[in-house]
This record gives sequence, C-alpha cells and structure tokens, in this order.
Amino acid sequence: MTLTVPDGAPASGRAALPYLVGESPRMLEVYGVMAKIAHASASVLIQGEAGTGKELIARALYENGPRRGRPFVAVDCTAIPDGLMESHLFGHVRGAFTGAVATVPGVFSRAHTGTLFLDEIGEMPLHLQAKLLRVIQTREFTMVGGTQPQHVDVRIICATNRDLRDSVRRGAFREDLYYRIAVVPLHLPPLRDRKEDLPLLITHFLSGFAAAYGRRIDGLTDRATRRLFDYSWPGNVRELENCLEQAVLLAEGPLLDVAHFPSLAGRFPYPAAGSGAPRLPLRELEKWYILDTLQQVGGNRAHAAKILEISVRGLQYKLRRYVQEEGSKARGGRRASPRLSPLQEPRNGDGSEARPKSA
Repeated sequence: MTLTVPDGAPASGRAALPYLVGESPRMLEVYGVMAKIAHASASVLIQGEAGTGKELIARALYENGPRRGRPFVAVDCTAIPDGLMESHLFGHVRGAFTGAVATVPGVFSRAHTGTLFLDEIGEMPLHLQAKLLRVIQTREFTMVGGTQPQHVDVRIICATNRDLRDSVRRGAFREDLYYRIAVVPLHLPPLRDRKEDLPLLITHFLSGFAAAYGRRIDGLTDRATRRLFDYSWPGNVRELENCLEQAVLLAEGPLLDVAHFPSLAGRFPYPAAGSGAPRLPLRELEKWYILDTLQQVGGNRAHAAKILEISVRGLQYKLRRYVQEEGSKARGGRRASPRLSPLQEPRNGDGSEARPKSA
C-alpha cells in the first residue's frame, strides 16, 4: 500500500512529549516509566543501540521535570581524549598544567541546578569513574589543580550502547558506579523491534524535510514502502532520518520511489575464497563494495568517502557512473541487475544535473 504524508498531521498524539515519535507497545512502556520519574532527581541510565534516540529521551525527561529552564549540559564521553576528560568534567584552575592560563569551569559547574547528560558513559576510563562516583555520593568536586571542594546540585542522566552489566563482569566498569547511575534503567528498543512505528516516523521526518527544503512530498510508492519495511535498520532511527532526508533531496516529484534511497541498495554476498562461486568483474566488485559501504554508514557520503579513502567528489562521480550504466542497460533492453536498486542522478537545487569539478 502506498504510504501518504497528510498535510500538517501530528506525528504523535502525546502533547507532553511532542518530539518523541512512536506509539508501539515497547515505546509506550518507555513513556510510562518516563512519566513516573520525570519529576524525580534520581539518576537514570538510558540503554539502547546507536541511533535509537537516547539523547532525545534525556531531553524529554529534562523538559518535563522541575529543572526545566535550568542548564542542560550534554557530554559525549567518546569525543574527549582521556587526558582532557577530568578537566572537562571538573574544570581547572589557572596554572594547573602547562597551558592553563586561566581558570576554566567544567561541565559540572555549568550544569549546576540543572541536568548533566553523560552520553556513552561506558567509555569513561576507570580512574575517572572513581571520581564521578565520589561526586555522585558527596555532591562535591574539586577542580584540577584546586584545593577547595565545590558543592554541586545536578541531576545526572547517563546513556550507553554497551551492556554495562557485562562491562562490570569484565572489570571494565565499576559495579558501585553502575548502581549509582542506574537507579532507574530505561531500555530503548531498536527500530527493527518496533516497525509498527515506521509510518509515524516516516510521516514525521518527511513533513519536516519537505518543509525545510521547500519540496512537495505526498508519500512513498508501494515498492518504496515495502523496501523501508523489509529493511532491518541497523542504524535505527538516525539511519531512517538520514535516508528520508536524502530521498527528499533526490526526489523529482511528489512520490518517493526506491531510486531515491541509494543507500538502501540491495546487498548480495561476497563470494568466499575457494567456494566455487562465479567470479565478478573488478568493476562490479567495486560497485558492490561502494554501495555496501554507503548502506553501512546510513547513506552518509562523507563518512563513506573517508572509509573508502576517496574524495566525496570522487564518490559522487562513481555513483553518477552507476546511474548511467543502469540507464544504458534499460535503454538497451537489458534488465538492470536485480541485486542493486537504481541510483538517482545527483542534482542541484534548481533541478540541473550536479557534476563534480574533479574526481
């Protein structure tokens, strides 16, 4: 059945959480727990795969709690080098180390009276886990190079895509810290386990992107809808959002078709050595590898180009060549390979063909 996007239709009927999309039983369980804990100051541990919306859940708890309007500070523990993490968390005084020319407050100071969101807490080094545990227990911390403890009043919400219980068993995460941050655990389901939410999510994202880019998008064709429902979404909601934005940009009419989702091009197994399977020409292997890489990174061409160690322009050139090859097969009466979905020709905003200046 063709999926349509109603004009101005809300993505969900929950007024309190307008930017959380989904009404599947699994998500309703999450909302039920959130409603009970939003007004508390207890620590929350949000667990889920990458792309499931852990920071959105953290912000929803903040927006619906008594600390709304006070600071909300988010920290990605994977983005800060080990040597700078302590200073980033607790701040440092002037002269604490070479280059410390001024006193700089850390995120605990900035989040005082508000909420501190520690994303990917499972990546925090053990020696800093001990210091974080002490802050949670005493509500005090000392800046790097300082001597005077400072009082802090924050609600701590953590998130991870790891199984922290397994990390505790392996000695990679402190058990006492785990119980301090997981007073209330929240488990977010992967998108593949709540596909009944796909129509709401697709409507939500397409409406937003159509408005943002000034495009008219009425919905998806039958086969495009089937493609989205059959796909397993390893990158979860983030990957879905990326694919739909890409499709809106590539669309030339009001209906999205499979050609507008090049990052979801069909995959086929690479023939194992000694398997006796038919060999593929080198160009076909390259084509498969490039499209497979695009799929694995959720259609992010910059990320794919980095993995492939080519320029983004070079990647765009190759994608255009694949489009031309598929078109030549179709015009010549030969059936295009069923293993790969057709790719949409890249175009500029005015509809003209976009050509890279160089490969």
